[in-house]
Amino acid sequence: MMFGRRFLPPLPWLTAFEAVARLGSVTDAAEELDLTQGAVSRQIQKLEARLGQALFRRDRKRLVPTPAGAAYARELRGAISTIANATLSVQSNPRGGLLNLAILPAFGTYWLAPRLPGFMAAHPGVTVNLSTRTHPFDFASEDFHAAIHFGQEDWPGAGFLKLMDEENVAVVAPALLAGRDIATPHDVAALPRLQIESRKGAWRRWFMSQGHGTDERVAVQFDQFATMVEAAKQGLGAALVPRFLIERDLAAGTLIALPQRSGSVFGAYYLVWPEAQSDYPPLVALKDWLTEEVAKA
Repeated sequence: MMFGRRFLPPLPWLTAFEAVARLGSVTDAAEELDLTQGAVSRQIQKLEARLGQALFRRDRKRLVPTPAGAAYARELRGAISTIANATLSVQSNPRGGLLNLAILPAFGTYWLAPRLPGFMAAHPGVTVNLSTRTHPFDFASEDFHAAIHFGQEDWPGAGFLKLMDEENVAVVAPALLAGRDIATPHDVAALPRLQIESRKGAWRRWFMSQGHGTDERVAVQFDQFATMVEAAKQGLGAALVPRFLIERDLAAGTLIALPQRSGSVFGAYYLVWPEAQSDYPPLVALKDWLTEEVAKA
């Protein structure tokens, strides 16, 4: 939503106010902004007149923001940071732009990273910053242009591009099967089970998809797929793992797929982005590239 310019005070007033709120001193703010103390004081007075309320109270020789002033400063600090980042992006990379992308650790390592050089070659002007996040967050409080999300289309205020369903495969190390006859899902129920913290109930859903009910018992719970896969390879238990993550282990024989009637899909991977960022060129380039990559897979 666009607001009239009457709601937008001049930027010098805002930067002067933010500096004084942060430093607690007109003198220090004036030094930081390379202005006179009188100029800083006048800009704050004009801002207070525009807003119709005091933003500071004097505490001895320091200026302390009022509750309204403190809240206003917090909001402005994020906006000023956004403007500074946008300016830095244009200066450092005039042919492209900055793309801040939040990724899930396993998806980023095993699916995205091997393909990312293709994106960089096709878009040499785009600078990509990757940061891992394991839980949904608020785009308003994080400086991301997009995120890789697992689950459903349930991220509020965001656009979505479905990348793929997550097909889970039950696997074990060959050593764990020594002396065991595992021919049906019923036999799998006797094995110790490993579970990811973010996929609680996955084993129950897997057994239900195989037409077999079972308990919720698990031997060990992990917060990362990579750690759980390594534990499974060491024979600690059976693991439910996305197929794309263990294709090499299955081919090498370090893990063996347990018998199952069909693949188990408990959710999907999505690229999500704030609706206000939909037309941002580096994001548009990423969306188009991911659409092509998913079609190839």
